[in-house]
Amino acid sequence: MSVSNTADVPTLSGAFISIDTVKKPTVVKDRRTKIICTLGPACWDVDQLETLIDAGMNVARFNFSHGDHEGHKACLDRLRQAASNKNANVGVLLDTKGPEIRSGFFADGAKKIDLVKGETLTLTADYSFLGNSKKLACSYASIATSVTPGQSILVADGSLVLTVLSCDVDASEVACRIENDASIGERKNMNLPGVVVDLPTVTEKDINDIVNFGIKNGVDFVAASFVRKASDVTLIRKLLNENGGQNIKIISKIENLEGLENYNEILLATDGVMVARGDLGMEIPPSKVFLAQKMMIREANVAGKPVITATQMLESMINNPRPTRAECSDVANACYDGTDAVMLSGETANGPYFEQAVRVMARTCAEAESSQNFNVLYQSIRNTVVRRHMLTPGESLASSACKTAIDIDAKLVVVLSESGNSARYLAKFRPGRLIVCLTPSAQVARQVTGVYKGVYGFVVDTLEDVENLLAEVCLAVEKAGIAKEGDPMVVMCGRTYGVGANDQVQVRYVLSHYWDEAGEGEESDLSAHHAGRDQAHGHLKQGIKLPSSPSK
Repeated sequence: MSVSNTADVPTLSGAFISIDTVKKPTVVKDRRTKIICTLGPACWDVDQLETLIDAGMNVARFNFSHGDHEGHKACLDRLRQAASNKNANVGVLLDTKGPEIRSGFFADGAKKIDLVKGETLTLTADYSFLGNSKKLACSYASIATSVTPGQSILVADGSLVLTVLSCDVDASEVACRIENDASIGERKNMNLPGVVVDLPTVTEKDINDIVNFGIKNGVDFVAASFVRKASDVTLIRKLLNENGGQNIKIISKIENLEGLENYNEILLATDGVMVARGDLGMEIPPSKVFLAQKMMIREANVAGKPVITATQMLESMINNPRPTRAECSDVANACYDGTDAVMLSGETANGPYFEQAVRVMARTCAEAESSQNFNVLYQSIRNTVVRRHMLTPGESLASSACKTAIDIDAKLVVVLSESGNSARYLAKFRPGRLIVCLTPSAQVARQVTGVYKGVYGFVVDTLEDVENLLAEVCLAVEKAGIAKEGDPMVVMCGRTYGVGANDQVQVRYVLSHYWDEAGEGEESDLSAHHAGRDQAHGHLKQGIKLPSSPSK
């Protein structure tokens, strides 16, 4: 049994789930959790990218552990063509390679070597050495001074486990006992659990990728691999600011124990975090990864920073058209934990069932969200935040907007925002309904749509004409089927018509005939707005579409 994390008194969780919940159709259009898809050969043609967008992709991940700038640029061009064809705001995430330790190459042209349990394998820091089953090169120059006898070394995602027997500092070699039979290929990743490695978080390759690809091509997010302390984030932000990338958001990937230990400081410095469970599961016992996930998500929720849960979420769908039940439970539990986004890796990059993977993930997220009590969730988040610190003006306004939306059962919350910060505050308090962010910045629209839970951004040509903007929103949401005439909506805006900080929460109603003129001898309540009709036309550069298409 589990205890509710949202009830105000001790109760068992699941009170919102009944047999009717299980039997009712899935409403995918109400999905709030965002989906990040890794692009690769399986899905990077324009028509395939359009399929991913239709299925529910919100952010496209470019993995810079593979490929070159020319190949990534060609894929980015195709993505932007697909997004334009679909009139969709799709974020672009550059995932850095980061510092890594790898095994070396083999002698005699061998592609694999077989290692036998109980035998001794020597690791050498001489990376030019061509290895065999007795001695293997390691890319980490300080390995002999970093590990001690008795420590474990994990190779090839843990498929090979080594135990350190002795360290020869002068020769830069480490003798290890092989703990299991294994067959490995060249250049496999190596993890040193519990070791503070002597490597820079931002490598020369990362700097080149960020400056000469990311900033140059206007990516929306940089996912920084193996962030270990707040100063790593500060360094990346300085790099972005000095090269014209100050509006790019930093997502810190927490992948080792040092990053976990410094998590609170990292959270203050970063724009968002990624729970990177793959390498994290090498650094800490796999049985504890779920604890780290829950801790990181909770703290990110309290801080109001978007959090992404990643790695092996639907891993079996790389080869199969259907996921395992355990995988769907993993996705759902991440939603229950409070994740803003979930990520697919090989499922979309390399598998033939990329569309099915996204649709399954979208349905699972929507189902998990449909069984949550957002009123109690809002109260729980607010109570936790106010125990930590006094609300900022922006947080207080967003909190009021969310509570009002819940109380009057508003169909949507509309926010006017230049930077996206107001949308982030609204997402923090989880109102449980669609948040429409109107912004003049295409990049902000992609960012808020990409990783802020429940937020969908739309580009407008100005924020200075609030009345006419809201008139267009009314028409658009009714046409999209999000709301009908007379439904309440909450608006968060400023008295200075979009310029400066938001300072108002208003209750409005969806009016489909906003521009109808009064009949002869009659005076319409809306006639005062008629003078702005022509000016209003065209403010909303995109039609407000449903968050994702219905499942197939």
